[in-house]
Amino acid sequence: MRFWTKISAICAAVMCVACQELPNYFVDDTTVARVGRKELRMSDLEQAIPQALSGADSVNMVGAYIDRWIAKQLKLEEAELIFSASVSDIERKVEEYRQSLLIHKIEQYYIDNEPTTIVTDEDVEAYYNAHKSEFRLDRTIVKGRVVAFSEKYRQREKLYEMMRSPKSERQKDFKDICIKNGFMLKEFVEWSDWSDFLAVLPTLRSRNYDSLLDKKGSVQKMTSEGQIFYFQITEVLNKGDIRPIELAREDITRVLRTLRRSEAIRSREQAIRAQALENGHARIYK
Repeated sequence: MRFWTKISAICAAVMCVACQELPNYFVDDTTVARVGRKELRMSDLEQAIPQALSGADSVNMVGAYIDRWIAKQLKLEEAELIFSASVSDIERKVEEYRQSLLIHKIEQYYIDNEPTTIVTDEDVEAYYNAHKSEFRLDRTIVKGRVVAFSEKYRQREKLYEMMRSPKSERQKDFKDICIKNGFMLKEFVEWSDWSDFLAVLPTLRSRNYDSLLDKKGSVQKMTSEGQIFYFQITEVLNKGDIRPIELAREDITRVLRTLRRSEAIRSREQAIRAQALENGHARIYK
């Protein structure tokens, strides 16, 4: 009963904290619980329990936190007892992990303070031109457009002629007609997978439509369920062709950043090593 009486007092203290009323024993950082030589102090609770909680919630959370803390300390004691032979190995691994975290932070510091890690468009283009053979497509990509409308539309021949015309004025008229009549117009102005282009057309997965690629530039036609589809493939790059720079830009940027970050770290390592050897802080004994 004395234990839970103390818990109640602690919970009351935590509630006082939420109201900015600190009793003397809270300021003195009273011990709340103890397991062996390990102590849970009032300041630990202050950091662990959110101050915005209501009184009842604070009481429940304090009790649960103390229970978890005691269980944790008891399990640690048991683990140290059972695995005492491997404690030194665990400590070694903890130290290695600590050192790894510190090295990671200092290396990130080197990178953040090295302006040459910035990659420009000119850098990307230079790398691309020097390594074009490394950028091969693993699929066919296209540019083009598709328009779909009802087969009842009487001006479809006129629409067809406009779509295939090389004149900019006729292309503007073509788009205006599509917008005015609410036709579905899908323009693939950026490189897209051939499969994505076909998905807009009334095609079947079981069939191969690669022969359509041979008619690049011309306006082709499909029909399905009262709909007419005109489509035009304006550009094609097949599997194995050189990937366009716009599709390789992200990969190149990532490669260049990795290379420059590694160089920034290596450069700093060499500088601090040379300085340490010069002033005698580091020595190599032969």
